[in-house]
Amino acid sequence: MVSSGWSPRKLTVFFQLNAFLLFTSFLWPVTALDKSVAPGGNFDFSNLELQLCIGSQGSPKTESSSSLKGDSGFEDDQYFYTSSSDGALVMKVPGSPSSSGCVTTTNSLHCRTELRELGSWDPQDTNKLTVSLVVAQADDSEHGTVIGQIHIDDSVSTKPVIELYYNSKGVISAGVEQTRSGGNEKFTTFETTVPLGTKFTYEIDYSGGVLKVTVNGEEMTLDTYELDSPKSYFKAGNYNQGSSPSEVHFYSISIEH
Repeated sequence: MVSSGWSPRKLTVFFQLNAFLLFTSFLWPVTALDKSVAPGGNFDFSNLELQLCIGSQGSPKTESSSSLKGDSGFEDDQYFYTSSSDGALVMKVPGSPSSSGCVTTTNSLHCRTELRELGSWDPQDTNKLTVSLVVAQADDSEHGTVIGQIHIDDSVSTKPVIELYYNSKGVISAGVEQTRSGGNEKFTTFETTVPLGTKFTYEIDYSGGVLKVTVNGEEMTLDTYELDSPKSYFKAGNYNQGSSPSEVHFYSISIEH
């Protein structure tokens, strides 16, 4: 009998490898972003609305989910648009109200271009925000620009549960409020640092009453102190904390419940 050269062990490895490649092809589809469309042509905004850093003080301009949708959806050529180089969603903030004239909400001193999830959820259920992004420019504050957060439902508090910060040195930190009244945010810094202009991924997970944040595979479980699992919602974007401009490019934004 002529041997095929394929032993049972080789065949097993061959089929395992091909099964793995098939599986991962579904896990990680390669989908190019379209540079010729508005952000709504590349991103699903069906359960998100946008707050901008322009408008009137105390009442920034907002765009609804319906206005953001589709290839011809809302865009602003200064603060919220599709990158002509790679199709990323670009969110910019020019600085602070005093340095740039941008506007804030009544409950904040800082300007933002930020997406907000519609509705709220129970932290005892499954709730995950996963984002792939590049920070092209961070503001000049100590902790830097807020690139993602969980905010307590507006009927409960005006404060966040957690804010994820990125500063000009590429240091990433998580700030968690200790009480619903706020003003006592406690910071934890990741060992992982990401240089400006480098793509990375983060996940904020508040499921089963446990708060976890992962940056490029480094996971931290964070204390929620006296917050007692309040109804909450996700936010992702560029929430400037300093006086200099900030710029963030988004490649994917995914919310799981």
